[in-house]
Amino acid sequence: MARSVSILGATGSIGRSTIALIEAAEPGAFRVEALVANRDVTMLAAQARRFGARFAAVADPSAYSALKDALGGTGVTLAAGAEAVVEAAARPADWTMAAIVGAAGLRSTLAALARGGTLALANKESLVCAADLVLETARRGGAALLPVDSEHNAVFQCMAGAETRGIEKVVLTASGGPFRDWPLERMAGVTPEQALRHPVWSMGAKISIDSATMMNKGLEVIEAAHLFALPAERIEVLVHPQSAVHGMVQYVDGSILAQLGSPDMRTPIAHALAWPKRMMAETPRLDLAALSRLEFFAPDPLRFPALRLAREALLAGGGAPTILNAANETAVGLFLDRRIGFLDIAGIVEETLARLPATRPDGLEAILALDAAARAEAGRQAGFRAAFA
Repeated sequence: MARSVSILGATGSIGRSTIALIEAAEPGAFRVEALVANRDVTMLAAQARRFGARFAAVADPSAYSALKDALGGTGVTLAAGAEAVVEAAARPADWTMAAIVGAAGLRSTLAALARGGTLALANKESLVCAADLVLETARRGGAALLPVDSEHNAVFQCMAGAETRGIEKVVLTASGGPFRDWPLERMAGVTPEQALRHPVWSMGAKISIDSATMMNKGLEVIEAAHLFALPAERIEVLVHPQSAVHGMVQYVDGSILAQLGSPDMRTPIAHALAWPKRMMAETPRLDLAALSRLEFFAPDPLRFPALRLAREALLAGGGAPTILNAANETAVGLFLDRRIGFLDIAGIVEETLARLPATRPDGLEAILALDAAARAEAGRQAGFRAAFA
């Protein structure tokens, strides 16, 4: 039988890669249940028509009229707004890709987990800001939670069902982003265009900036701690410029298992899409002879304080990761709008963490309230910096 699939964030980079894999798969292997986009009606409508989606929704209500014009008469059920996104996630599907960027994807992630089935998690922020709620919802719904981030997917493959007590540590690799060799004083003048120019990966704007600050790796440390039930001290980060080794697991007997591959998100997506089997993915094959060397370095804590902040938030627990994530999303948006400097991103996150109490939020509404408070505080901190610049 065809595996029914829903894609939340269908027009983003992860969503498009998922669509490409489904399109290249054996005929009849997959059936598209629901597709969700923010407001890219043209691409969403083309996807819905091509795959005969049963449901299509845009998060932006102002795009609904254009969606009706594009898909009217096709038989596709159409909807718009935040509740429509949740409705799409709750529809019956065997497998759901959660690829909505940021904390905005939390409600739909929870809806998919509550329904059950398999959730491929590309939205790390949901797990960062609401780990207890996400994991408990998955448990109650009987859902399988599969990591799609290349590093976590690599670790998942290397674990292969091993018991946590047999694992000494996991290693998440990082390319180091576009500024891994820049002196700190030069980084003060970084522009959004420079920060978006990742040397290895092709990604969306938010994750590209997070990679440049290495906040992305900090968020991944928090995600790994919850996905694999490991304390922070057993999660290591290494800069690996070649981006060939995506993750490693070191066992108590001294063995290290590593997952290697070309830097292409279709590989971890294909692993999750076909799990527990494997499927063909037309990705570039890694040529080890041509690669010739693999380098690993410890990240520089002075140039990349975001990694330290994420570890501190993980250790603090409670609402600290929620505050960290919300402040970072706000600061990244302000940087992309050219309202703050590149180095201000980590500074604003640190100041926001210092000013808000990190009491553990009780339930979804408390998490969302803390998220909103952190965004407001981060905005105030940005205003102070602009006033005294």
